[in-house]
Amino acid sequence: MSRKTIQAELKVKRKTTITPHYIRITLTGDEVPLFANTTPGANNKIFIPPAGMNKVHFPGFDDEKRQWIHAREDVRPVVRTYTHRGLDAAAKEMYIDFVVHGDNGPASAWAMHCQPGDVLGVAMHDMAKALVPVADWYFLIGDATAIPVLSAILESLPAHAKGRALIEVHGEEDVQAITAPPGVSIDWLFNDSPEAGSLLACTARREQLPAPGESKFAYVAAEFSTVKALRGYFRKDLHWTSDELDAFAYWKAGKSEDSSAVERHKENELYETKA
Repeated sequence: MSRKTIQAELKVKRKTTITPHYIRITLTGDEVPLFANTTPGANNKIFIPPAGMNKVHFPGFDDEKRQWIHAREDVRPVVRTYTHRGLDAAAKEMYIDFVVHGDNGPASAWAMHCQPGDVLGVAMHDMAKALVPVADWYFLIGDATAIPVLSAILESLPAHAKGRALIEVHGEEDVQAITAPPGVSIDWLFNDSPEAGSLLACTARREQLPAPGESKFAYVAAEFSTVKALRGYFRKDLHWTSDELDAFAYWKAGKSEDSSAVERHKENELYETKA
């Protein structure tokens, strides 16, 4: 790993069911304080060992060849991108939330079946960062996969902040308690078939936007087609600049993270040039 990246093999301390489709995994280990400079809501990489193995074989980086060296196929962990929900350095605890959607994904399956003492590898950039810029008005839009980062953003906003959040989950039973400034309202949308399509884009288009002259910022994190539609809406229809929008395709319906990575990254980079 580079000097700016921290990696650690951590152990499951406990599992907490937040809602029927959401589990919080508390990880522990002596290396947890190494992550103290990171920002809740920032992405991490998790390394899931093969079934029956309780050791993480991290990849190494060959500086001379400038390439990653991976472990043998039979011991190689599955790597997925998740979100660092929180950390208590004194208690040596790290919290990562998982959307539960059965055994059809390695991370969901691991979260459902892991037990205290099971290990998980975690890697993050050793840096703190602001999740959103300063603005008069915020528009936060995301599905269940985005709840950790949207929660972290809402918790970090100043008390005088204004804006709206649209969060889509499976059903009413999956509504979570999220701390937000009084001037930022949260609307929950219910969709029990997110693979078949989302309500987020059409709902966001009906939202009343701030008055001219107010600075604004939108943060979008959801399925590929939703993000693509909302990027077009904010950048092409409304002419917001890239300084006024962050949008990330976290997943693509019908495809694994690995198989959709190139397409999602291209879409995520499409509007990165500053206007």
